[in-house]
Amino acid sequence: MEERLQFNRERMLKTLLELIAIDSESGDEGKVTDYLEDWFNTRGYQFLRDRAGEACGSTGSNILVHVQGTMPGEAICFNAHQDTVKPGRGIKPQLQGDRLASGGDTILGADDKSGIAMLLELLERLSELKLPHRELYCLFTIGEEVGMLGAKNFDETLMPCKSFFAIDYADKPGTMYVSGPAAVAMRADFHGRPAHAGIEPEKGASAILMLSEALQNAPFGRIDEETTSNVGIIGGGAANNIVAENAWFTAEARSHDDAKLQKQVEAVRAACEAAAQKRGGHVDFEVRQTYPSIKQDREWFIFRCCYDAYVKEGVTPVMALSGGGGDANILAGKGYQCGGISSGMYNCHGCGEYLDLNDFALAYRVVMRMMTDGVE
Repeated sequence: MEERLQFNRERMLKTLLELIAIDSESGDEGKVTDYLEDWFNTRGYQFLRDRAGEACGSTGSNILVHVQGTMPGEAICFNAHQDTVKPGRGIKPQLQGDRLASGGDTILGADDKSGIAMLLELLERLSELKLPHRELYCLFTIGEEVGMLGAKNFDETLMPCKSFFAIDYADKPGTMYVSGPAAVAMRADFHGRPAHAGIEPEKGASAILMLSEALQNAPFGRIDEETTSNVGIIGGGAANNIVAENAWFTAEARSHDDAKLQKQVEAVRAACEAAAQKRGGHVDFEVRQTYPSIKQDREWFIFRCCYDAYVKEGVTPVMALSGGGGDANILAGKGYQCGGISSGMYNCHGCGEYLDLNDFALAYRVVMRMMTDGVE
């Protein structure tokens, strides 16, 4: 195998374990931002630490690194995020052969510290081997897991290249997600009439029963091959002996088709309004966009660049629809042409999370080829 396609495993693992040891649940990414700032300062890289954290209530900031290219061709911005989901404090990773796993009582944090470690190792190898490469940007964001807050508060005028590539997908490298869904958040607040539940319940109108009937009649789960919807949180009521005056739930809907997304929202709204009216109350129904959809054009440079790299690695890419959202959705909405790759992480957002180091190595080779190979 070519020397440029191999990374320093010991160094990469050291970097990854250092990053995993830093607690960085969403909103508390500051120490990871400091780690990155120190890493780039020590090596003399040109970078910017922005003020996105102030805008979204985080202790951290987005970090944007720029490396001038030494070969012709379009620039690429690679992306990984600094934050993790919960439970992400006191992580004790375990190296099990070619697998790095969580200790079982927390997440691992490979989502997305494996992406960060890959990009730092890429920079090390480009430098020490003095490899000709494309112009490169690296964007390390905050708040990705709680609504892509860092990406939403990133000033896109700071990054003039048009190709954005996230190292933040789960499962085995080899899948190219040609479409990602748009998502909306919904909240329904039901208003009834309170009454004493033991003396005069007939004078009340239970907001909880309105909510229950609405959820029973609204469509949720897998709606079709392009659309999903889920109830996330419910609440309400004051005491067991009071007919509930207020109750609420939050939900989401995702779809690759805007018309289907709107249809799902209206179905949930209609179920809420019908249940409230039937039981003598009313409902306030709010909808806000969480993130826009992302669709790849196979003629885009970023698509061809990734596809060619896979083929050179002996992998025939599989085209698929993604069910998730990430920073690429937000940057796509800001006009960037976006793609992405899995770092080899599995079972993300759970205590069974692990990183397959062989799949990680494949993803690394693809990313290195994207930086140093020509595109057919």
